[in-house]
Amino acid sequence: MDAVLDELFLTILERQANPRPGSYTAQLLAAGEDEILKKVGEEAMEVILAAKGQGTKGPLWGGKERLVGEVADLLYHLLVLLAAQGLTPADVKAELVQRRR
Repeated sequence: MDAVLDELFLTILERQANPRPGSYTAQLLAAGEDEILKKVGEEAMEVILAAKGQGTKGPLWGGKERLVGEVADLLYHLLVLLAAQGLTPADVKAELVQRRR
C-alpha cells in the first residue's frame, strides 16, 4: 500500500507545483485550506455512514465495497491536506513509529 500512496502523493505534489486545467486536485489546492478541510470532514462522515450501512441511498447501500471507496476518498483528501500543509506521509509514518515505542 505504501507504493500506491507514495505515487498518489507525488501526483498531488505535481498538481500543486504545476496545476493542470481541469484537475480536481489542482482546483482543491487552489481553493485553499478551508475547502480541503471541508472535504476531509465530508469524507470522514461518509466513511462513518458507510461503516454503519447508512447513506443517501438508504440503509445498507453499497456494503463493504462502499466503505472501501469512502476510505479511499478520505485517504486521498488527507494526502491533499498534508501537501497543502507542507507535510508528507513520511511525517505521519514517523509519528506512528514514535507512538509504537
